[in-house]
Amino acid sequence: MEKRVLLLGAAAFFVISLSGCSTANKKKDLEMQGLRNQVSALEAQAPAKTEESSSTEEVSAKSTEAPTESLDKTAEVKERPSARQIQAALKNAGYYEGVIDGKIGKKTRQSIKDFQKANNLSVDGKVGKKTWAALKEYLQKKVK
Repeated sequence: MEKRVLLLGAAAFFVISLSGCSTANKKKDLEMQGLRNQVSALEAQAPAKTEESSSTEEVSAKSTEAPTESLDKTAEVKERPSARQIQAALKNAGYYEGVIDGKIGKKTRQSIKDFQKANNLSVDGKVGKKTWAALKEYLQKKVK
């Protein structure tokens, strides 16, 4: 009798442990199916993203072909130019050799003074209305 109870207990334990494994396997199968669905959805989106990326690369290539034009779009001339616009115009005019960093430092001020002197403007190192009127045309074209 004890053997039967022991045998039944072992069999019950074995059945319970197997059912736990099948539940875990079902859970893993569901996770795998969910991942497969996500991969399928991403694969379906890939051609559209590739086309979008290609058009972005074309725009990027156009902007690197003419580096002086990249600032032109933002430069649709304001009354008060940005430091980047001033530096770009000075660079295109051949007066500035530094990096266009948007900061008016010593090099930029000296370039402004040189430009003002060459164009018979008041030499003060500041880009006022008259200086900007003479300088803004260089945003569109490179001279020197």
